[in-house]
Amino acid sequence: MKKTRRRFSREFKLEAVRQLASGTRLADVARALEVDAQVIRRWQEQVQRDPETAFPGNGRAPAEEAEVQRLRREVVQLRAERDFLKKAAAFFAKEAR
Repeated sequence: MKKTRRRFSREFKLEAVRQLASGTRLADVARALEVDAQVIRRWQEQVQRDPETAFPGNGRAPAEEAEVQRLRREVVQLRAERDFLKKAAAFFAKEAR
């Protein structure tokens, strides 16, 4: 039997973390929300690391990941340009002889 993966909204996750911050025990929050305690602990760690960008949602990468992807695309383009210039320099050097 295939088990489908549950998805939780950003608000749901933040509310779970708020309940922990208010002093409710992790086990009680997990039982009430029917979510594994480890998952809620992971959410809590994400909020502690960076509360502004925690839980970016589907298809929205954190700013650092977006920057890394942009730089990787730029590296590929620059390598192609460099290789083209190497070939052009070799071609013109051969013609000059």
